[in-house]
Amino acid sequence: MIYLCASEALAESQSLGFEVAERKLLIVRKDARVFAYHNSCPHRGVPLEWQPNQFLDSSASLIQCATHGALFLIDSGECVAGPCAGQFLDALDCKEDAQGIWVDITA
Repeated sequence: MIYLCASEALAESQSLGFEVAERKLLIVRKDARVFAYHNSCPHRGVPLEWQPNQFLDSSASLIQCATHGALFLIDSGECVAGPCAGQFLDALDCKEDAQGIWVDITA
């Protein structure tokens, strides 16, 4: 597991992007849980954010691809609207403990 950040750095309904071992990834906090994904849209393989750390739609309830507007469920990574509907973001195992947020990029 690789340490990403302190828990306080990721507020509820917020997202953060990271580059770890030359891999781009993102984390999102929803309902007090942290979800981690590779930062790559399954449609074109492009990064999802429109500005640094901005991965969510205007309601902060879905992950949104800035390139073509595809919308993904935060808790599963499933695309529910857009050209890649039915496909999934590539999820990463993550955990949160007293030290902060950790992710496993080896899976």
